[in-house]
Amino acid sequence: MNKNYTILLNSIDKVKDFANMINRFECDADLSSGRYIIDAKSIMGIFSLDLQNPLSLTVYENKDIETLEESLKPFLYKEEDE
Repeated sequence: MNKNYTILLNSIDKVKDFANMINRFECDADLSSGRYIIDAKSIMGIFSLDLQNPLSLTVYENKDIETLEESLKPFLYKEEDE
């Protein structure tokens, strides 16, 4: 089952923290910005996206979704982040 989230990675520290966090999970995940889709576990790929705007995160087949969702909380996009 796929799950979608909207996240904001608008600083170098957030990108590094996100990449370290997502790589701890045994699942596939993609980040998309407009028509670009990259592997969410690729820090170089993340830096190729427009990081000033929210990104769409898709997580595929994760058995430990509750832990992942808890770990995602600092990165979730909220309207007041702008």
